[in-house]
Amino acid sequence: MTTPSETTRATTPSLNLLLSEVALAAARLAEAGVDSPRADAEELAAWTHGVTRGRLHTVRDGDFDARYWEAVARRENREPLQHITGRAYFRYLELEVGPGVFVPRPETEVMVGWAIDRLRELDIAEPLIVDLCSGSGAIALAIAQEVPRAQVHAVELSDEALVWTRRNVEGSRVILHQADARTALPELDGQVDLVISNPPYIPLTEWEHVAPEAREYDPELALFSGEDGLDMIRALERTAHRLLRPGRWLAVEHSDQQGGSVQRIFLEEYGWVEAGDHRDLTGRPRFFTARKDGQRP
Repeated sequence: MTTPSETTRATTPSLNLLLSEVALAAARLAEAGVDSPRADAEELAAWTHGVTRGRLHTVRDGDFDARYWEAVARRENREPLQHITGRAYFRYLELEVGPGVFVPRPETEVMVGWAIDRLRELDIAEPLIVDLCSGSGAIALAIAQEVPRAQVHAVELSDEALVWTRRNVEGSRVILHQADARTALPELDGQVDLVISNPPYIPLTEWEHVAPEAREYDPELALFSGEDGLDMIRALERTAHRLLRPGRWLAVEHSDQQGGSVQRIFLEEYGWVEAGDHRDLTGRPRFFTARKDGQRP
């Protein structure tokens, strides 16, 4: 991959070398179809040069690292930004991620914020939380960090994902379990204050419409869930009802096309009340919450 010509660089005399290269990289990423080309170009420059994005202007021309263009080429080929840098940001966390684990998305932060607010309202000294399909551990770690004295259990099945989960939860209060979310933690039945999950929910029929970053790099186990995408959510309805105390909450993420469909899974006759959808940062339906009401018929 060739780098920009000296002639092109000379057209931006007011910028230092790195900032002009970032502008050119952003144009290349935009042409490749990357959703956030400027932000990704800056993040790659910051990672390559060992500074924050806000300090890019401090990198001297003589310190420009040509490896930047190797990183840009990888992103241009739609390798996830987080796989290139090895880090993902989630609320107040910096997580290690890479091949084999689902990269946490900003949309999920809204659901976690809702969950933290509910836990604070419960005013319980040591609330018990279960994060099913934990992946990188982002949800479990955010709750453990922001809800003092919370007892947080994270459940993940995949050997490949657990490599990253273990790295991220090391030294935290999160208790990690390798288990199937559909049958996990029977020893906690009827004791849990919040069950939360970002499960697989993409229909198998939508494979070709999934963004390359997810389709080619996120594990299929974390993406697809049956013909309509709801197989795991149906299973989680039963798991959550088994785990929760009466009066406690479930929160589960879904696609922006599945709101009404998820509502039909968590029915009042199955022991759920106050059920409803919530919107993400873009105003689209993104996660569903419900409260357990007594015993399942």
